[in-house]
Amino acid sequence: MKDLIASSLVAITFAFSQAAIAQMNHNMPMGHSMPSAQAAKTTVAAADAAALGDGVVKSVNKAKGTALIAHGALPNGMPPMTMAYKLKNPAWLDQLKAGQAIRFATDAQGTTVLRIEGLK
Repeated sequence: MKDLIASSLVAITFAFSQAAIAQMNHNMPMGHSMPSAQAAKTTVAAADAAALGDGVVKSVNKAKGTALIAHGALPNGMPPMTMAYKLKNPAWLDQLKAGQAIRFATDAQGTTVLRIEGLK
């Protein structure tokens, strides 16, 4: 009788552990989440693919690495405003001019421009 109970417990434990293993994400090592560097790349890639908002460059501050941009409501939910944005690519500072109309996408926090269309 004791052997039957012990065998049953082993079988039940094995069945539950197999079900847990089947539910793991097998694309990640040992079921862990993706490494932070890869997660950062994925976040940036998603932001780069984000919908663009319309804006007008008011001024460029090369010393601070920012551009003052007036814009309407952005696809990420940011309301219309004029704000100084950091730029992902410092070379954009030389390409942006006051009064220039652009289309742009920001990071999830809405503080850094990750993509610009309309540069010349």
